[in-house]
Amino acid sequence: MNVPPLRARRASLVLLLTLLCAVPAARAQTAPPPDFDRYVASVLDAFDVPGMAVAIVKDGEVVLERGFGVRDMERPTPVDAHTLFGIASNTKAFTATALAMLVEDGRLAWDEPVVRYMPDFALSDPYVTAHLTVRDLLAHRSGLSLGAGDLLWWPANTLPASVTVEHLRRVPLATSFRSTYAYDNMLFVTAGQLVERVSGQTWEAFVRARILTPLGMTETVVSPPEGLARPNVARPHAPVDGVVRPVPAFDGTNGNAAAGIMSNAHDITRWLQVQLDSGRVAPDRRLFEAATTNELWGLVMPIPIPPGEPELAALRPQFSGYALGFFVRDYRGVKTVQHTGGLPGFLSQVMLVPGLDLGIAVFTNQESAPAFRAVTQYVVDHYMGAPRTDWIAAYEAVTARQHARVEEAERATAAARDASAGPSLPLASYAGRYEDPWYGEVSIVQEGGGLVMRFAHTPELVGDLEHWQHDTFLVRWHDRATRADAFVTFALRPDGTIAEARMEPASPAVDFSFDFQDLVLRPVEGATP
Repeated sequence: MNVPPLRARRASLVLLLTLLCAVPAARAQTAPPPDFDRYVASVLDAFDVPGMAVAIVKDGEVVLERGFGVRDMERPTPVDAHTLFGIASNTKAFTATALAMLVEDGRLAWDEPVVRYMPDFALSDPYVTAHLTVRDLLAHRSGLSLGAGDLLWWPANTLPASVTVEHLRRVPLATSFRSTYAYDNMLFVTAGQLVERVSGQTWEAFVRARILTPLGMTETVVSPPEGLARPNVARPHAPVDGVVRPVPAFDGTNGNAAAGIMSNAHDITRWLQVQLDSGRVAPDRRLFEAATTNELWGLVMPIPIPPGEPELAALRPQFSGYALGFFVRDYRGVKTVQHTGGLPGFLSQVMLVPGLDLGIAVFTNQESAPAFRAVTQYVVDHYMGAPRTDWIAAYEAVTARQHARVEEAERATAAARDASAGPSLPLASYAGRYEDPWYGEVSIVQEGGGLVMRFAHTPELVGDLEHWQHDTFLVRWHDRATRADAFVTFALRPDGTIAEARMEPASPAVDFSFDFQDLVLRPVEGATP
């Protein structure tokens, strides 16, 4: 189907839909920032975002729970406070809270080794295996590299979560233990398995029974397939070949403890309130004890502060680090506790500002981080009384510069190519079954005169191998919404047979969770593809 450009079609819809969705929440006690509806409409238009949901709580009260724009750019159904979005890595705070509740129950201790509770758990280094604690699971300081092992769950993988955790023992460490911050997902998947091991309930059942139900988050779900089956769910969108369009929704389940929750503006206000009130649900009832807030929000792993973009100088913090399921940093000298989340077609941010008793959640159905950041900062600035900043213009300038950098890197790669340097072997010689120690099987087969690569546990990763130069090929995935084309380079033995194949993303724009660079694909001797 040919779809007109999103900006052109939104012009006649956005103000109407904003007004339709502008009925205040029944519990609202305080006015939102001035001219907020028009500001959000401007953000949607500036960054080509079909729809957004925003929740604000202040001083214990719900200020706003509202939808803006549309759930699906091809069908003008408005987003409302009950529209579900994938909140992705904002799930990590729920997993950390689940472990904290088990610590309160006496079933876990933060600083005890994971192997005390999961004797079969292992990483590739025996010392790290023996000493990695429950706290370490949640702090991104294990020694694994950025996104290491993510291909075990992203794109949707057919292996169960328990098996992916077993595979983790073969993922190599990149740095020494506790020396370097490197964001990872797989240890949060492990944390979900730990919840199951010590509670006797699956992570999904535990989070539903011990967190969602007590908070009255009855519309929130703990797995993408469950949420995608609901009638009021946003459709994911992303730029594909420069044009924003709907993309297939992520429907995997083995990464639920890292990124599986789907929620909405109505439900997330309960989460913001209980976190800001140190676990209190009602005057005589708690989800967790006040001391647990100090554990969840206390900085564990410092994060280096990069120079940053000049337009965003006001955002440069004095301190930055990771706590347990939350990032902690300051904004204009005030501590913030926050996280972001990203899955195909869904981006989100949850921010708590304890000193202001303020919580904000912004969910979007398009992969534009500037959109949720511009809205979040607008809200924080209002309640902080900060100088007015044109966040839309700032993020537009930064986005344009980042796109230019990516394009320049891609041009440089193409310019360095020697297309006349043909492969060393006939195409048939590259075909075969390959195996990586931690991922498993990857096959290359001859089809229609060319080569096709298939990842055994990842149905989405099927693509054509196009010769690039020498013994390097470019794999172009059949599903172009993947946006993760990669180079495959074969190393030959002296006798001309293939010793191994290595991969790397073809562009700096490829999401870090496509950790192709960590694969070492070796031929399976005697196997046929």
